Amino acid sequence: MRRREFIAILGAGTVGWSLAGHAQQTDGLRRVGALFPFRENAPNTREVVWAFAQALARFGWVEGKNVRIDYRFAMDQR
Repeated sequence: MRRREFIAILGAGTVGWSLAGHAQQTDGLRRVGALFPFRENAPNTREVVWAFAQALARFGWVEGKNVRIDYRFAMDQR
């Protein structure tokens, strides 16, 4: 393999790799998964979820603005 061919293949692979990485973030929001160890319909669930979102907001992470939070509840899974 000649040097120019090698450099061309290496360059094409690098461009393809960088395009694949950028294609995953379509909406510009970071994504956070929150797994809670109780049922979604437990009595204090809303308060706990609200407190979690408020704690993130204190650090500058606002849901819908710069972060998307996916809530999951462990006890609901069978």
